[in-house]
Amino acid sequence: MKRYLMKIAVILLFVVMLIFPGEVFEGACSGLLLWFNSVLPTLLPFMIVSGLLIKTRAVDWIVRITGPVLCPVFGVTHYGSFAVVTGFLCGYPMGSKVTCDLLKEGHISQGEARYLLSFCNNASPVFIISYLVLQNLSEEKLVYPALLILMGSPILASFLFRRLWKINGSTGDKVSHFVDRSAISVDNPARHVEKSSIPHGVENIVDTCIMNGFEMITKVGGYIMLFSILMSLARRSGIRHFLFRFLLLPSLEITSGISLLCEGALSKQTAFFLCMTCTSFGGFCAAAQTSCMISGTGLSIKTYTIEKLITAMVTSLLCCLYLYFIY
Repeated sequence: MKRYLMKIAVILLFVVMLIFPGEVFEGACSGLLLWFNSVLPTLLPFMIVSGLLIKTRAVDWIVRITGPVLCPVFGVTHYGSFAVVTGFLCGYPMGSKVTCDLLKEGHISQGEARYLLSFCNNASPVFIISYLVLQNLSEEKLVYPALLILMGSPILASFLFRRLWKINGSTGDKVSHFVDRSAISVDNPARHVEKSSIPHGVENIVDTCIMNGFEMITKVGGYIMLFSILMSLARRSGIRHFLFRFLLLPSLEITSGISLLCEGALSKQTAFFLCMTCTSFGGFCAAAQTSCMISGTGLSIKTYTIEKLITAMVTSLLCCLYLYFIY
């Protein structure tokens, strides 16, 4: 049934693209420019360098610092703390990529990867400050509240997800299992790493990480372009319903969605609430990018999407409290 629905959806999309070539061109240009001007120079260096850190095991030195601080808070291993750092500081979809890289190299278990994916794939502080607050909301006083809420929501949600993973024994390693593993020294040569997967020679390692980075960033660009086209076509539909215009459309791709919300005839409080919720969820485009990153690892994009929706609900609640008592 799903296969037939997918075929029908693709055929309908193709027909609509033929009918509205102008909107397709506009959406494709918008998506590709966003990718080339912002996403490519921002994410690609981090993708390459994070891969190098893991492949060369230089990450061992980093987790000596991050592990003692983050392991007790989040209940992760030392290597898991590296995914937490990148997921909170580097933006979508770096948290999912680093988590999957650590899983493939054998540094973390399948259960820990599922847990990490539930909360450490978020918008970066740079995106929140420069694009969301200063460029679109245009209120400098919202910088710290936006940072605290969007950084705090996944942290609060992680405590819920930790309890859920403890209860669900079918997910493999439980959180309590990999909490104990965090005490293992990162110098332990008995780590479960497939040595055959590590290329011989520095040049081969660099080449592998560069090619992997370009492959991933190209896929990210493809998804951004596709969802920008979908947003352009959806706006052409002329539907004016509030839920469609200010909830569904912005959720397709958050960069364009935030701009759409702030251009609308909404009060500042409503625009802040919707932009924050949308950013916390990440949008369907970010979910598609994450699906690309976790492909072949056994991690579930459906579970990830549900967890991001829960995190967005936490963000919504915190926004309501802020707007009611402080703003």
